[in-house]
Amino acid sequence: MLKKLSEEKLESLLEAGVEEFALRGPTGANIREITDKAGISVGALYKYYGDKEGFFRACLDRSLEALDRVLAEAAEGEADFKEYARRIIRALLRFSREHGGYVRMYCTIAASSGEEARQLAGEIEGITARLYTRAIAGGQAGGTLRRDMDPAMLAFFFDSLLMMVQFAGCCDYYRERFRLYGGGELDEARLERELLKFLESAFMRYP
Repeated sequence: MLKKLSEEKLESLLEAGVEEFALRGPTGANIREITDKAGISVGALYKYYGDKEGFFRACLDRSLEALDRVLAEAAEGEADFKEYARRIIRALLRFSREHGGYVRMYCTIAASSGEEARQLAGEIEGITARLYTRAIAGGQAGGTLRRDMDPAMLAFFFDSLLMMVQFAGCCDYYRERFRLYGGGELDEARLERELLKFLESAFMRYP
């Protein structure tokens, strides 16, 4: 009989899984590599998660729950759009620093194609799509954001910019992009400052 894993072991297993899926994607990930890093048997993993797909789903759910918490905290309380954007940018940069594997896993999934990729996009993007569309529609109704644009499209552009923020915080390719465009290593304060200027000029309505 397999011994029940402690919470600490389960945490270690999920984190090892996130890193492996981030590196090789759901199809290429090596279960043996994951269990060796976590210090458990392959049989123990399958006992808890059924199969590779079940384990991948558990890793993905873990990352989405963490992101959902971070965004919910950032969106708490009243704020105009500029302050709201500032909070979200800072929260995502912190999330990228603290949970780089989660963001890299998402980056790997985002580069994939096929029916599975489309299904995952619906689940992953649903969190931010609802949150940002609601916030932008509220800003338009309150008269602080431009009303001549579709709120869903504004939310799409907003989210696309924030994706780059997350990737720049933990992916070597996107760090290099920042260095090439920005002339140096990633400077979070500079990134926040300049992105807020862009968002303000593109999104906000002036009398």
